[in-house]
Amino acid sequence: MKLPHRRQFLHLIAGAAALPTVSRIARAQAYPARPVRIIVGFAPAGGTDIMGRLIGQWLSERLGQQFVIENRPGAASNIGAEMVVNAPPDGYTFLVATFVNAVNASLYSKLNFNFIRDIAPVASIAREPFAIEVHPSVPVKTVPEFITYAKANPGKINMASAGVGSGNHIAGELFKMMTGVNLVHVPYRGAGPALVDLLGGQVQVMFASMSSSIAYVRAGKLRALAVTIATRSPVLPDLPTVAEFVPGYEFSFWTGIGAPRTTPAEIVDKLNTEINAALADPKMKARLAEWGATALPGSPADFGKLIAQETEKWGKVVKFAGVKAD
Repeated sequence: MKLPHRRQFLHLIAGAAALPTVSRIARAQAYPARPVRIIVGFAPAGGTDIMGRLIGQWLSERLGQQFVIENRPGAASNIGAEMVVNAPPDGYTFLVATFVNAVNASLYSKLNFNFIRDIAPVASIAREPFAIEVHPSVPVKTVPEFITYAKANPGKINMASAGVGSGNHIAGELFKMMTGVNLVHVPYRGAGPALVDLLGGQVQVMFASMSSSIAYVRAGKLRALAVTIATRSPVLPDLPTVAEFVPGYEFSFWTGIGAPRTTPAEIVDKLNTEINAALADPKMKARLAEWGATALPGSPADFGKLIAQETEKWGKVVKFAGVKAD
């Protein structure tokens, strides 16, 4: 058998080394070849569901395959997260990841997965501010007045939430930790019932999402004291931030997309590019702004860093509050 010349041999080696790269590129270009599932760990019509459907519709139109939303509520979104953790890492199952997943890491001691280890970050989507809102019968109009009133009435102010570990609950616990006030946590089975009782005066305060409560604030049925993000919200620009009175306070409810941990990097990168394109689209920005949310573009690594930071931050708050959900 005639052996190849040295130059031919080197070409053969180079060609063989390039094969995996060519294969990865071809796989990314062919993706997706069938419908893709996006798991939402909450019931339909909520903020997380809406975010998932917005991004799913965008990806369907851009990539020529249906990105189908599947709602798998239960156990504070842990059921949906575990489904994705155990799904084949082939790029056909994703999770709408949220702030709640970061909280659950310390709230639940018996999870069957480690969110940071088992979910690959794909792309962040948006941040939504909450606001401190009181019933009009509460005789305060500012955060300092509320702190003074709460300290004068320890254990007499009821703070509503959508449940243990919800954004409303954790935002309130952070406020309690940083100000020393004693608010009585009253958990409900969802933000809707909690808001109903706040409107009726059965509870006095709630750290409420802007998307669910801004109409009541504008109608004068609830009084907003401050927003929970670090900068003022363009939706209510005259409303101060909590941090203007409690330095360092910051809370926002973020959403993003995650995948099973060994999902091919080229598929993760492709979806990241498409989602960032969506977040740069003026119509998408306008839709987010309707709910008081802002786009949160970035790389998979950026989203991974956010998840890690939030898991550590809220772990400290959960420990302070002494709450467990097992």
